[in-house]
Order: sequence, then C-alpha cells, then structure tokens
Amino acid sequence: MDPVLIALGCGVLGLVVAYFLARFVLSQDEGNARVREIAAAIKEGALAFLGREYRVLAVFVAIVTLVLVFVPALGWKVALAFVFGAICSGLAGYVGMTIAVRANSRTAAAAAKSLNHGLKVSFRAGSVMGMTVVAIGLLGLSLLYFAFSEDPSFLAIIPGYGFGASSVAIFARVGGGIYTKGADTGADIVGKVEQSIPEDDPRNAAVIADFVGDNVGDVAGMGADLFESYVDSIIATMALSTIAIFSTRLGEPLIVGTDPAAAFWLPMLVAAGGILASIVGIFSVRVGEKLEMKALLNALRRGTYIAAGLSLVFSFIAVSFLADIRLFVAIVAGLAAGLAIGESTNYFTSYVYKPTLKIAEASQTGAATNIIAGFGNGLMSTAPPVLFIVIAVVVAYNFGDIYGVALAGVGMLATLGIQDATDAYGPVADNAGGIVEMAGMPHEIRERTDALDSLGNTTAAIGKGFAIGSAGLTALALLLSYTLAVGITPSQISLLDPHVLVGLFLGGLLPAVFCAMTLQAVGKTGASIVNEVRRQFREIPGLMEGTGKAEYAKCVDICTREAIRQMILPGVVTVLAPITVAFIFGKVALGGFLIGATVTGFILAVAFSNAGGSWDNAKKWVETGAYGGKKSPAHKATVIGDTVGDPMKDTSGPSLNIMIKLVSIISLVLAPVIADMTGIF
Repeated sequence: MDPVLIALGCGVLGLVVAYFLARFVLSQDEGNARVREIAAAIKEGALAFLGREYRVLAVFVAIVTLVLVFVPALGWKVALAFVFGAICSGLAGYVGMTIAVRANSRTAAAAAKSLNHGLKVSFRAGSVMGMTVVAIGLLGLSLLYFAFSEDPSFLAIIPGYGFGASSVAIFARVGGGIYTKGADTGADIVGKVEQSIPEDDPRNAAVIADFVGDNVGDVAGMGADLFESYVDSIIATMALSTIAIFSTRLGEPLIVGTDPAAAFWLPMLVAAGGILASIVGIFSVRVGEKLEMKALLNALRRGTYIAAGLSLVFSFIAVSFLADIRLFVAIVAGLAAGLAIGESTNYFTSYVYKPTLKIAEASQTGAATNIIAGFGNGLMSTAPPVLFIVIAVVVAYNFGDIYGVALAGVGMLATLGIQDATDAYGPVADNAGGIVEMAGMPHEIRERTDALDSLGNTTAAIGKGFAIGSAGLTALALLLSYTLAVGITPSQISLLDPHVLVGLFLGGLLPAVFCAMTLQAVGKTGASIVNEVRRQFREIPGLMEGTGKAEYAKCVDICTREAIRQMILPGVVTVLAPITVAFIFGKVALGGFLIGATVTGFILAVAFSNAGGSWDNAKKWVETGAYGGKKSPAHKATVIGDTVGDPMKDTSGPSLNIMIKLVSIISLVLAPVIADMTGIF
C-alpha cells in the first residue's frame, strides 16, 4: 500500500476522532442560566478577536503571496503552498478555540457531578485541538505530495507550506499572548493587589477579557505554534532526503533499496503512527475523585506514556519496511528527549517539587525575593533541556547523519495529538473555575475546578517545555536543510570568517529584541486595562459593594485593539530579519545568524517559560493555605511575582518558539534566491 495513502488515511481518521470528541463535549449540560450567560460573553469576545486578527493576517498573507509569485526563482507553486499552509494553520486554531469556548461552561457543569467527569469533558475539549492540529497538518502535506511530487522542484515547493503556517503562528501567538497577559496583568494588579478581592470576582471588569485571553492565547496561539512545529519538522526531514540516500559518513546508504521517495515517506509514516498512538492515549485518561495533584497528573501521564510507547511500535514498523533500522534509534532519541524535557519542566514548575516551593518560601520576605528566586529558577531550568537536546542530536547524528537529526524532531512531535491536548485542556479548566466563581456555584465545585486548574497550570508548563524542545530540534533541522539548499559546505563555515561571526551576533540579538517588543506590548496593554478597571471602581456606583455591574465589554475592546495593533511589529521584524542579513552579508552570514537565533532563542524561551510557570504555581501553593494563605503578605508577594511572570511564560517565551522556526523556514523558502548572494559587505 502506498505510504502516502496511509498518511492520508490517518489524517482523515484524526479528523473523524476530533469530530466525535467535539460532539461528546457539545452534548454535555451547559449549566444554569448564569453560567451560560458568562460563557456566551467569553465566546463572543474570543471569536470577535480571532475575526479581527485573521482580517489583518489576510492582508499580510496576500502581500507575501504576491511577492512569492513575482520572484522568478519561486513562483506560483511556492505561493500556493504558502497560502495553503496559512489557511490550514488558521483553520486548526479556529476549530480548537471554537470548541474550547463552548466547553468551559460544560466543564463547570460536569464538575458539579464529579471530578472525573469534569476532567473528561475538559480534556476531550483540549483533545479536539490536539487531533485537529495533527490531522490537518498531515492531510495538508499529503495533498501537497499528491499535487507536486512529480515536479522536479518539489523540495523547493513544500517549504512554502511551512512558511504559511509559521507566518500565521507568529501573529497568533504574539497577538493572543499580548491580549491574554494584558488582561491578566490588569485584573491582578487592581483586583488582587489594590482591592484585595478574589480572583475571577465578578466585580472586576477585566475578568471576562482574562477568560477570553486564555482561549486566544493558550488554545488558538499554542495550536498554531505546534501546528507549524509539526509540519516544519516533516518538511525539514523531507528536504534532507538526499542526504539519507547518498550519505557516505556511515559507510553505506541509510535508506534500504533504491527508491528515493522512501526518504519522503518515512517522516510522514512516523507522524501517521503518532496520530494512531495519540488517539489511544487520549481515551486512556481517567482519574478518581481524590483532589490530589499527583493523582491528576498521573492520569495525564498515563495517556502520554501509552501514546509514546505505541508511537515507538509504529515507528519501528515503518523503519523496518522503508529504511535502515539505525534510523529507529534517531526517532527514539527525539521522542525520549521530548518526554525528558516535559518531566524537567514539571520538576522546575510544579509546587509538588522543591524549586517552586522555595519560591513560595522566599515570598515571606516580600516581592523582591520572590522575583529573584523565580528568575534564578528559570535560568537554572535551562540546563536539563539543553543537555537533552544535545544528547538527542549526538545520538541521532551517530545513527542517522543529519537526516537522523531531522527525524529525531519528527519523533519528538509524533505524539503531538495528546501533547497538545494536555496543553489546550488547561485554559478550558481555568475558564470553568472562573465561571464557577462568577456564577456563585457551591464551594465544593470550586474546589474541583481549582484542582483541575492547578493541573492545567502544570500541564501548560509541560506543554510549553515540550513546544520549546521541539522548536529547538525543528529549527536545527531547518538550518541543516538551508545549508544543503544553498550549497554551503563545511569548508565554507569557519569561526575565523567575519561573516559567520557577524551572523552569530545578529542572530543572538534578535531573540532579545523580540522579547523586549513583546514584553513592552504587554506592559502597555496591561496599563490600559489597569486604568480602565480603576476608573470603573471609581465611577460605577455600588460596584465594590456588589450592587453595581462592571462593564466587561470595554476591557475586551481595549485588549482586542491593543493586541492587534502591537502584534504587527514583532512579526514583521522577524520576517524581514533573515532577508536583510542575507542581502547585506550573504548566505554564509545567514547560516551564522540562524545558529545564533536558535541557541539564544531556545535558552531564553526555556528560562522565561519556566520562571513564569514557577511563579504562578508558587502563588497557587500559597493559596492552598501555606505561609498565611490568601490575602497574607506572602500571597501578595506571589501575586506580584506571578504578574511579572505572566507575559514571560505566555507571551515572550512561547513566541520565541515560533520566531526561531520562522527565520529558518523563511531562509529555506528563499534558498533559490539566497544561493547566489554574497552580500554587499
């Protein structure tokens, strides 16, 4: 049977499973009238933001498409692949978020019945996002293969698909991140710190905007992020297929047989097996009624590890039929590195372990010591992921040359269906807890949603760690593909070459500038929300006493307007940076630029995400009653630390994942143009 038909069939199966998961979620009870009212406001705000964001993206996509069409070395086929990738990425994010905003009220109602039912509804809602991402990603690549595989320039066409996906992802992640953290920061500063009212209190005008932000940032944004990682890793492996066939470093060709197409098929079959494995893993998640973090986390781990084990079985079968068995070791290295990075992230961010507990302890002496401890923890947490990536690269290279390194990235992302599900589940549970609070539902229901929310914070941190690890391997594979595409040989790259050094420094600079722009954007949006919430407390009669009603729509409108406006500059700078470096300094300097951006971006992304995650969970630990509990001085210190960490873990850090992949995929797409560039210096 044609391997591409198998990949296509698995993609279709993934969509079918996503449909039945969505149908299960939508069949659940929506709750009472007040719950439905709150959920409707969240849904309206989220869809309005996504609509405005996609209109801006449509203009960007149209401009880039015209440029690609009229560049002689690229043409309409690359442009068509670019548009197709952008549409697929946007569609995946839209479907996932649409279900998420409909699942929050249903999760609240389900939690009223039992903890297990609440987890089942929220996790299956997140699973819709996970299955949609992998299914659409693999279907898109399969259709491109059928359309253009006979074209001699096929390897130059398919990177356009990844470019389209990455272009949507950078704006979706940055825009959603600015929105969600601007709203969250404003809500926390005025509500928790200044007014000393509970989280998600209906008197706080920013709470609905905060709920909306969870969906547009951590569902649609993360979905777009992982969608482009998924397709980019497969594209990079395909682009290195000639290495897999003709490599002599290992003494003999890697691919068994004489069919060059086998190198294209292998990453698609590994991804197809991962979809099947993720489906089994998703339906393996269940938990009892104990409100214990370990029990909840073990329920999700069970599904993840079952999926990982099955993925290895399917990958072994695929490699046995198509390739040298040594390539299976490269796949194992990538998958193991992904799981290890997830566990490392869990250790440094969960309040079950010492690093986060020490941050909570430091909060007894104020916000300053809380922030120092949290940032130190974030920096220290970079060591394990870097070492895991290094080990994966060394093992994959020794067993599969640079094709093996790219294949390790595919192996890491093979179980993305369930990995993304565990991440997208978090915002659904968070929204459900907020709805329970705003609707005044019984305390025992809030305890269940709090347990699900705390688990969501941990799984979100693990998901971000996984996304960052996959971004590092994917960017590295794309870099290797770029050097092959433009004809850079090892003899052309020397540390004594000033072009390489210039590229390294400029590449290392880009992530810092990118983070500065995104953090400042959140700061501006947050300040606008703070002023608006303060105004409402000051001017609306009876708001603090509970007799007046907050004007939620105004905060939603401010966040939407500011996020759309301020997401443009970081995205445009990222797109133009590699083109500018290539034009001024040439293709070798661009190679150095990609290395510098990948290394610095990876380390900053881990540090920012884990620091923010540990600050958040330190606050959650104090809220369980530690060090005086809620409203204590320690709690106020953790709220400030969490407010500082929010834009780091949900805006700047995750957006760096996309940035390092986007500069690499742009370089690969433009390789036919860049190949002859020597620069003007």
